[in-house]
Amino acid sequence: MKGLLQRVSGARVEVGGEIVGSIDQGLLVLVAVEPGDTEANAAKLLHKLLNYRVFSDEEGKMNLSLADINGGLLLVSQFTLAADTKSGLRPSFSTAAPPALAEALFNHLLSEAARLHPTVESGRFGADMQVHLVNDGPVTFLLST
Repeated sequence: MKGLLQRVSGARVEVGGEIVGSIDQGLLVLVAVEPGDTEANAAKLLHKLLNYRVFSDEEGKMNLSLADINGGLLLVSQFTLAADTKSGLRPSFSTAAPPALAEALFNHLLSEAARLHPTVESGRFGADMQVHLVNDGPVTFLLST
């Protein structure tokens, strides 16, 4: 699994003009599921998301995690993040999980996140989404399991 983590001061996801998920300060994470990923990969990614230290402490150093600041977590499925872009001028999606597996693991990640963290929102799997965010920093990391 891959997660493109972005520290945000606010973010929201719209589908058809309707807001389906939004957070204030926290993390917007674009999530890609790859073939062979399992619930163990989802657990590892979630542990990183909740505990990765990307928020500033009193001294301005990245020492605080999402759990430490009790920030929001906005998860958005994005199969294009799993694309193979090594050759040619068109991405190949052979490295993305089939939709049924991707949806099941994304939903598992989402339900576990909601069980472990108080503020969890999401986009809508497979929908044409518009993602709005204010990247704070900017701070962006690509996490892989």
